Amino acid sequence: MKVYADTSVFGGVFDEEFTEPSKEFFAEAKSGRFSLIVSAVVQAEIASAPEEVQTFFREIVGEAEIVELTQEVLALRNAYLKAGVVTPKSIDDAAHVALATISGCRMIVSWNFKHIVHFQKIPKYNAVNALNGCPTIDIFSPSQVIDYDDS
Repeated sequence: MKVYADTSVFGGVFDEEFTEPSKEFFAEAKSGRFSLIVSAVVQAEIASAPEEVQTFFREIVGEAEIVELTQEVLALRNAYLKAGVVTPKSIDDAAHVALATISGCRMIVSWNFKHIVHFQKIPKYNAVNALNGCPTIDIFSPSQVIDYDDS
């Protein structure tokens, strides 16, 4: 299963509130439970992150598929903006969802509860996807997708 992780999940590894589920998500990706997908947008955002986040990203990125911005991705991103899912101020958030959708991910994981993992935004992203002939995408926080089974 292809899963797109946005920048916030990498930063979450070093955030007290999000560290455990973020680390577990990446451990499960490393074990093969998910095929990890990241993008050129994530790479660009990581470049201005704290050094520890950059170092962690470099350790993980070798096991991930990196997807690029294409005309198809840009068109879907722009459709989200035109539909008012997010404002132009949040263009990179729209790009993350478009990148995940166009690259065939089943889901995107994020700690961005304002612009991505939000009960009002998710159906709007998927409505725009449907109007543009794209599949719907599940959007969750890492804590919602990690395995809690102790057996």
